[in-house]
Amino acid sequence: MDILAKERKLKELELKINELDDELLICKIKEEIENYKIEAMTNLTAWDRVLLARHQNRPTACDFIHHIFDDFIELHGDRLYRDDKSIVGGIAMLNGNPVTVIAQQKGKNLEDNLERNFAMPHPEGYRKALRLMKQAEKFRRPIITLIDTPGAYPGLGAEERGQGAAIAENLLYMSSLTVPVIAVIIGEGGSGGALALGVANKVLMLENAIYSILTPEGYATILWKDSSLASKAAEVMKLTSYDLQDFGIIDEVIKEPLGGAHFNKEVTFESTKRALISELLELRRHTGIKLREKRNDKFRNFGFFQRFNYDNLGGVKRWSIQK
Repeated sequence: MDILAKERKLKELELKINELDDELLICKIKEEIENYKIEAMTNLTAWDRVLLARHQNRPTACDFIHHIFDDFIELHGDRLYRDDKSIVGGIAMLNGNPVTVIAQQKGKNLEDNLERNFAMPHPEGYRKALRLMKQAEKFRRPIITLIDTPGAYPGLGAEERGQGAAIAENLLYMSSLTVPVIAVIIGEGGSGGALALGVANKVLMLENAIYSILTPEGYATILWKDSSLASKAAEVMKLTSYDLQDFGIIDEVIKEPLGGAHFNKEVTFESTKRALISELLELRRHTGIKLREKRNDKFRNFGFFQRFNYDNLGGVKRWSIQK
């Protein structure tokens, strides 16, 4: 039984309370609900976390913006083609300090998702983000990005307008920034579409968010020719917050309420705000050059690679593993 099925069962138990008049019985069922919630909502599988990251009621980027930041002023357009509503960005205040906020926004219903393109940015969305980053660099404002996308939009029009180049330009420019950059993965972090906002000094991740180069469905289709094996793929891919923290890909896991962020959004917003203020305070201690150096060192030291060496003396082929 996956997490969504457990959640439905929990709601069924809660509905029973409304049908009862006996106080003792109500108390007993409430106790059962709490016990079941603790049992069902702990020790989640990787697939459970995928489902929670995609949950329809999960708080979106705009929810985080309006509850964490003050005086948010949204800025529109890439100054080249049009405004992309899948990316929301602008200037705001965090704990009394001006910051630039750039976020990927999912819709709350079908109509909203169609308008936001299901949080799959076009190249003009990434160019809008780039414009805001350049502005932040000019005025020495820290940059905070909120990542929640299944990936960059792969449509024909997006490719014709330079989707790959737009993402590459963001990666290049983010690596050269001399202001503090903090990225928070709040839901799905899908492939280059997420990384285009993710080259940061500190990468934070909500407990039930995911971050990977591919969806579990896509992985299962490529590897086993069967997308129904997505739950198995999720376990293999190591895409959860705790897996990625163990690998050193992310810096901090922000705990969510039992059952997911949608069970208590206010607690989620408060935890995220505290983490942002704490990390920003630490990053402000470094010079701009040091921030750039530390950010680049962080990403260059990810993982291992194999380099093919050839021994000129003995003609022996050797493999060396370097970090």
